Amino acid sequence: MVCHYLCGDTFSCPPLSESFALLQSMTAFASRTGSHATQAWAWEMRGVNGRGLDLRLRLPEGIPGLEAGLRAALSARLTRGNVTVGLRLTRDEAATALVLDQDQLDRVLGALDQVQERAFAMGVTLGQPTAADVLGQRGVIVQGQSPAEGSDEGLPEALLADFDLLLADFAAMRASEGAALHGVIAAQLDSIEGLIEEASAAAEARRPEVRASLSAALRRIVTDVTEVEEGRIAQELALLAVKSDITEELDRLRAHIAAARVLLATDGPQGRKLDFLTQEFNREANTVCSKSGSAPLTRIGLDLKAAIDQMREQIQNVE
Repeated sequence: MVCHYLCGDTFSCPPLSESFALLQSMTAFASRTGSHATQAWAWEMRGVNGRGLDLRLRLPEGIPGLEAGLRAALSARLTRGNVTVGLRLTRDEAATALVLDQDQLDRVLGALDQVQERAFAMGVTLGQPTAADVLGQRGVIVQGQSPAEGSDEGLPEALLADFDLLLADFAAMRASEGAALHGVIAAQLDSIEGLIEEASAAAEARRPEVRASLSAALRRIVTDVTEVEEGRIAQELALLAVKSDITEELDRLRAHIAAARVLLATDGPQGRKLDFLTQEFNREANTVCSKSGSAPLTRIGLDLKAAIDQMREQIQNVE
């Protein structure tokens, strides 16, 4: 197949079955967990279709350079889609040690001593508190950093490095979803192409009927209206013939099919171009319906519009 559609140059358009699935879907999900020093984290990243690239980041405060780094990484890899990134940061209890608050311990022991003295003065006998009783008092035991781990210095760098892996998982799912979309859109193009050929056959089958109708109209005009010039009559009949001919519309639809197949076989974001093409598909299908003039051709035109609309729904998810 030779195509002149996209750039005006003549080039070979490969059959759809031979093209490689390069589409990227805008729908994807990825998650990861990790830890650094005394911090543990959980990432979640979701993407849905959108007209442009809309990034929504839900991040903890107080991590310098994190948001800017994420936006730069996302903008470098993605061009379209509504993408939400969430980060939940928690203290890693396994990386912390239990520490006695000496001041609070002294306060608790002093209070217990006062309780014992007061009870003795009033003739009340109390049991001696155990170590567990003392340790169970609020604030006696606190969590502190493990000496081996130190502070959380380097956390932003660790988070950005882990986010690169998250983004790779997200991109892999977009590619997988894109491959599935490629197959669906390819099948829909085949279906549309079949309907175009059905419309062509139906239009050819009705030519004798159209010719007979125009001839009958010409005889009535010549018989009933003697003052009209023959040239004007021929002109009006030619105009009627053009208005009922769908050859140009079908040819343009075939050109759109070829262009869509080229886009499916081309690397890079193609969603906007494919969406524009579906609008052109629909324009020609509307004209076919308006010119049909017969029930079979009208039915094919409506089936064509439905198939194009279904294809457009899938293309809405292509990056």
